[in-house]
Amino acid sequence: MARIDLDHIRHSYLPHPKREENFALKEVHHSWEDGGAYALLGPSGCGKTTLLNIISGLLIPTEGRILFDGKDVTTLAPEARNIAQVFQFPVVYDTMSVFDNLAFPLRNRGMRPAEVTKKVTEIMEMLELAEMAKRKASGLTADMKQKISLGRGLVRSDVNAILFDEPLTVIDPHMKWQLRSQLKLLHDRFAHTMVYVTHDQTEALTFADTVVVMYEGEIVQIGTPEELFERPRHTFVGYFIGSPGMNVMPVKLDGASARIGEQTIALADAPSPKPGARTELGIRPEYVRLGTEGMPVSITKVEDVGRRKIVHAALDGSDIAVIVGEHDPIPGDPHISFEPAGINIYADDWAIVSGAAQS
Repeated sequence: MARIDLDHIRHSYLPHPKREENFALKEVHHSWEDGGAYALLGPSGCGKTTLLNIISGLLIPTEGRILFDGKDVTTLAPEARNIAQVFQFPVVYDTMSVFDNLAFPLRNRGMRPAEVTKKVTEIMEMLELAEMAKRKASGLTADMKQKISLGRGLVRSDVNAILFDEPLTVIDPHMKWQLRSQLKLLHDRFAHTMVYVTHDQTEALTFADTVVVMYEGEIVQIGTPEELFERPRHTFVGYFIGSPGMNVMPVKLDGASARIGEQTIALADAPSPKPGARTELGIRPEYVRLGTEGMPVSITKVEDVGRRKIVHAALDGSDIAVIVGEHDPIPGDPHISFEPAGINIYADDWAIVSGAAQS
């Protein structure tokens, strides 16, 4: 296992980048601890796979260095970095049995047969592959083949890091839940440094101790699942994490208050954005209360999603979503109020103050 240092990394796919917009990956300068479980989360095209390929050695960054335990590996080939990588689609040896697929990297490193058998058997049992140990990979489903790919990444104990590039894309929903749980157990047991790329917030939040959220080529927040939910540092994090995402509404700031149309919210602090900055208030649907007191709204739609309802409403020209209980009544004269702890204020998409007291 290894500590991974990303030292002022930037990357462009152009031969001579001259402007900031020429870079697919804007400057990344962070350290990931030895034995950590990290998820790179973001939409397609945000730079997460580019960053993963730089870590693995499939790409050499345009600028900056990457270090494993303090050693500069920026120009080293993937095989020289001692990493394991699991790709989006299964990579298996169809003519080999399940056992031999998993044993292949261990035999290549000269491990004794008894140790190979012990290690492979352990991984097969964890991934529920033991009953098909002698079956050829060619006859297996895509789900089973991807389990083999995962197992081949996990079977080695000497790797610096295990990298996963959206490994559950071809897995059916029920098995996704099982494999996420198994990966988490394997990390807790073996403490490998793991980096997991995904666009699925559920995968990221259930697998990783620390989630790295990427947007338009840069890291906009690194934090625990709770931190990303409670205190999004960027409006994209609020929008991307949660279902539905955070409500974001334009506001005018006046000292320690924010105005949404004709409504005034008293803030705990007086934010000081740069002159001319675009200011917004963000609050998650979970922190909006629907009742007969507070700010008047008009309800536009109610979605029944099982044990809760999502109420869509208009607040002085801004759309807002509210989560209520399945059996909670919808008032005829609806008003909403905000829980003070759930309020965030943003300037040009970046958080400048959190928490407020509503007037």
